[in-house]
Amino acid sequence: MNKPAEIEHSECKGILRPIRDALDVLNGKWKLPIIVALTFGEKRFGEIAKEVQGVTDRMLSKELRDLELNGLVKRTVENSYPVKVTYSLTPHSESLGTVIEALRDWGALHREEILKESSGKQSLQKTTI
Repeated sequence: MNKPAEIEHSECKGILRPIRDALDVLNGKWKLPIIVALTFGEKRFGEIAKEVQGVTDRMLSKELRDLELNGLVKRTVENSYPVKVTYSLTPHSESLGTVIEALRDWGALHREEILKESSGKQSLQKTTI
């Protein structure tokens, strides 16, 4: 085996490791929508649940806990009656801004491409019938 292949393999591993780490933290259907909801300011549990439509209370609770463990969300408990719990983004989560913008831009581009292909296939089917 020659050296360049080994270097390429180690470079590939070096590129994939941080991507894998990021995907492990942000995996799933709900974490990014929760983060996006919190970009507009601190919120209580119920407010997040309303903004992130479709998430169950159980799943929201789990995802908020995971995001807190990974240092992306801060949970604040006010010692009042009744107890008030709020969630906010940490300074570390601000580093996701460019990632979220890039995903949004790519998602819009991808949706446009798929819709264009889909409409092209539909018109092709209509002309062949």
